[in-house]
Amino acid sequence: MVRVFFASLLFAGALAACAPREQAVVGVTVTPVLVKLSEPAARGGTLTIQGRYLGGPHTGRIRLGASETGEGGYLFPAASVRSWTDSEIVLTVPADAPTGGSWLFVEVAGKRSTGLPYSVRP
Repeated sequence: MVRVFFASLLFAGALAACAPREQAVVGVTVTPVLVKLSEPAARGGTLTIQGRYLGGPHTGRIRLGASETGEGGYLFPAASVRSWTDSEIVLTVPADAPTGGSWLFVEVAGKRSTGLPYSVRP
């Protein structure tokens, strides 16, 4: 009886060793989500973006003045970023940023976030 038990354990272990393993798919990301933007700032002021899955400065970029679908607009230069984490981006509004109301998006590894309306004060 004990031999049968050990034999079945060995057989189950052999089957488990042959089973395919789960692998991570390279390049697949979660869609970034914007939650909150700081109050409108003038050029030279500070803009804080809060959200989820915002990536980092090496994989992401910020677009302002885009349409509601995220097309067109002004890309913030990398030099304007003060800090960037997966949940918050702090940057300085550049002197050449468009003024007035528009939409703001964050793009991470080619995936566009949800958009939020934002205004740069003149």
